[in-house]
Amino acid sequence: MSAIDVFGYGIDLLAVLLLALGLKGLSKVRSARSANGLAALAMGLAVAGLLIQLQPSPTAWLWIALGTAGGGLLGLLTAQRVPMTAMPETVALFNGCGGMASLLVALAVALFDPGDSGLVERISIVISVFVGAITFSGSIVAMGKLQGWIGTPGWTQSSVRHAVNITLALASLVGGVFLAASPVSEAGPLWLLVLASTLLGIGVTLSIGGADMPVVISLLNSYSGVAAAAAGFVVGSQLLIVAGAMVGAAGLILTQVMCTAMNRSLLSVLFGGALGAGSSGGHVGGGGDEAGYSRIVSCSAEECAMALETAERVVFVPGYGLAVAQAQHALRELAKLLEANGSEVSYAIHPVAGRMPGHMNVLLAEADVPYEQLIEMDTINPEFPRTDVVIVLGANDVVNPDAKTDPSSPLYGMPVLEVDQARQVFVVKRSLGAGYAGIANALFELPQTAMVFGDAKAVLQQLCTELRSQGVGSKVAVAA
Repeated sequence: MSAIDVFGYGIDLLAVLLLALGLKGLSKVRSARSANGLAALAMGLAVAGLLIQLQPSPTAWLWIALGTAGGGLLGLLTAQRVPMTAMPETVALFNGCGGMASLLVALAVALFDPGDSGLVERISIVISVFVGAITFSGSIVAMGKLQGWIGTPGWTQSSVRHAVNITLALASLVGGVFLAASPVSEAGPLWLLVLASTLLGIGVTLSIGGADMPVVISLLNSYSGVAAAAAGFVVGSQLLIVAGAMVGAAGLILTQVMCTAMNRSLLSVLFGGALGAGSSGGHVGGGGDEAGYSRIVSCSAEECAMALETAERVVFVPGYGLAVAQAQHALRELAKLLEANGSEVSYAIHPVAGRMPGHMNVLLAEADVPYEQLIEMDTINPEFPRTDVVIVLGANDVVNPDAKTDPSSPLYGMPVLEVDQARQVFVVKRSLGAGYAGIANALFELPQTAMVFGDAKAVLQQLCTELRSQGVGSKVAVAA
């Protein structure tokens, strides 16, 4: 081993250590930004270490520079322009890009640099191609469904889809076995594996409805990690192997957490009926019939403000409607007014609130909401009986008490936020439209519940205005 190889491996090892530190820092909000930068530095060092070992030609250096500049510019523009409501689609797209990168790396090695590949290398190429292709096509479909560009075809809700997907899986298996057992430069098995895997990713994801999208996104994230780890074996990158294994394991754990929170098994998500499949448009899985309610009580922002003024403990329950209205900053302003008025404020976070894992956490962090005030479901539920006021902002199924009391409900058994135990509940919604499950919400008809109809941002701003008019604003000025 030459001195250059030793230096390259040393850089790779340093990158692995920095990545581990970066991932550890991501567990806390205060250190997340610097930890993300540390992880990015680790990836940069890994790339540098690999290039030092490979010593590419001047032409290859040019292509590497152009690709780095183009990808970096595109990523910068995307990060600056993407709205918070489109973050789930962006995450799905990033997962797809990770899968495609692993796929292209494996294809490049198989087609242009097969060398004397052994069984381990050939199996790594098969895994990288198979998982990478599924991740890419599945992520693109997930992004399209979240954007409302792609609907759910009727045939995907019948037994036909199972026959199609099984056929594609068998074709992928045949291609993979032949590829692993023969020189990887043989084009037939390789392209059969690529085509069948890509179509399989489309076939599996196309039938999944909007309500299950948080599970799908976390699962595809796990897939991208597995593909990256396999690509690490293909190119001999220690960092890719470690990072891919961590991402794959974390994504799988998160997927299980999402399934538990929705009272759904992973098999039912992937192969069962598509919950919320019939919807389309920006609110994937949302909308629905407004009929079926007979005891709805509505109130004005002024009446809600009067209740907030005397409340000692207030809990906000954010949902996708909050993200749609871009109301997180108005919510933070209202919380500051209440805190200055002596109220104890917290935010109840359901694991599947929004349209991707952690959506509400990211949304509220953007408005500088203290992380300590974001309370997970299992911790906040025992606190609702002593809560004076709960304000539900765009959430629906995750606060439906039928999940606990009605065995005939499709939500029955799903863990929900027990806001019905609070003394007073205000639900801020544009209408009485159903959530992802497409059913009425029993919370809306409880005697302690009042509906405040309107855009979440507009309603929160009205609440701030009313509280200031009642003298709360002067208390904030004194506290400042």
